[in-house]
Amino acid sequence: MNAETPSLVHPDAPPALSPPSVPGDPASPVDHGRDHHAPASPQNHANHANGHAPDADLHTVWGLCPVSLHDRFWAARGVQVVRLGEPAELAPDAELYLLTDANCLALFRMAKLVDTMAWLKPAVLFVRLHNTHDAGYHETVITDDDDRFVRFERVYGTADWRLGRVALTANRDIAHAWQYATNPRDGWRDLRRSVPIHQRSTLSTDGDVFDRHNDHAVDDFVRTLVQVWQRPDATIPRAKKLEPEIWRDADTHGRTGTRFVGPVWIGAGRDLRAVDSVVGPAVLWDAPDARPAADSIQWHAIEPSPAEPLNVPDSIKPRKLSSVQRFTKRLFDIAFASVALLLTLPVYPLILLAIWLEDGRPFFFAHKRESMGGVEFPCLKFRTMKKNAEEIKQKLMEENQADGPQFFIDNDPRISNVGRILRKLNLDEFPQFVNVLLGQMSIVGPRPSPYKENQYCPPWREARLSVRPGITGLWQVKRSRDHGKDFQEWIRYDIEYVENLSWKMDLYILWRTFLMFAGVKYKPKDEA
Repeated sequence: MNAETPSLVHPDAPPALSPPSVPGDPASPVDHGRDHHAPASPQNHANHANGHAPDADLHTVWGLCPVSLHDRFWAARGVQVVRLGEPAELAPDAELYLLTDANCLALFRMAKLVDTMAWLKPAVLFVRLHNTHDAGYHETVITDDDDRFVRFERVYGTADWRLGRVALTANRDIAHAWQYATNPRDGWRDLRRSVPIHQRSTLSTDGDVFDRHNDHAVDDFVRTLVQVWQRPDATIPRAKKLEPEIWRDADTHGRTGTRFVGPVWIGAGRDLRAVDSVVGPAVLWDAPDARPAADSIQWHAIEPSPAEPLNVPDSIKPRKLSSVQRFTKRLFDIAFASVALLLTLPVYPLILLAIWLEDGRPFFFAHKRESMGGVEFPCLKFRTMKKNAEEIKQKLMEENQADGPQFFIDNDPRISNVGRILRKLNLDEFPQFVNVLLGQMSIVGPRPSPYKENQYCPPWREARLSVRPGITGLWQVKRSRDHGKDFQEWIRYDIEYVENLSWKMDLYILWRTFLMFAGVKYKPKDEA
């Protein structure tokens, strides 16, 4: 008679190596943390997640069951998981609270969501998770009575749509109310009713969502967690690094001669001296007689997020120009743009020829940007990117190095060879002198941005749209390009410009721009 067990071998693992069966525990090394024939109750999981002793039918690693591992993963990011219908003490030191369905185990990237929380400051951010993990089925391994492989079997099922919905909030009262909701439908409905529409936002993002009461789903969750969590020691003091991607219990012996392939977590009481190899992603659960007590999360000891949001003032007062000042600035823009076009016109045919020889037409790129008052206009540039740049961008979104709504990565593959030269010499923006003559831009002003980017911070948006955008500006000449600061500096320097708008400021920016063309970089006074 065949026995059905969850799939234990990762599809990318080398076929010649398979996870070993370690003496002392009936659980397989990548098992999900509970007996297949005696599922743990939701309350058992809840108690363990809150730091209580686990029941005998729960498997653990470093004293933690899969639900607790999920909560520690988020705690390492300053986020406390708050489950519907499972009251627990809210940590005052948590930066955010993740509101989830009682059955949900979720893994997703926080970068885009944190940006939205920082700049829009919603009371609640509703997040729709597009489950990249769910294929509508799972694979199982069929073995015989001697635990020998017989065949694979595909089992189809239907995912619960409620598991793909979570919310983030920094408000403890909202998190507290969520815990006492009677069911998911009423919980989400009451949350929307209690928070005014102008105090909530909604975003969609890719992620992995698992049902904690589904054996196969929890097995997949643990396998995924082992791959994506690079530093479990951040919130699990018992986790000690044995070698790259290999983590052991503090009381487990060090090197044993075992060969590890891929990420592996080794629980308490595991003796691997008789084991030749372990193929990851794998978890070797705590030996039953050596299971350590579950400790509580030390929230005060968790390091804060490296990038702190900029404190944008709620009230920004752009400097008002007199009618004479506006007229003279506009007159200067026209004169400067006319002279610049005459001086640069001879190089246009050479640039057009270079673009055509490498990638054909079109020669120009016109992107919708917002000018004074939010009026959209086509911002002109020589085309520096390949024709399929947007398609390439979608594939590279997870590699985005920018800290705000813009997109930036080193050695951007979307940029053509000619485009790299044009950008390095700052020749790609020459056509914007036409935008200046048409009254859509100014020579000096904030960087022109599209509608979507301008929505990230309302006070900043209203300030920057009170003037025409510029070909050059304070941010362009003073930005440090430090990792995680670019968007914050963009806001800071835009506000500084509109609040101190003057001929002196414009002439200073033009002078710094000429120095940039000459290869002289800006250096803050405190670094001089």
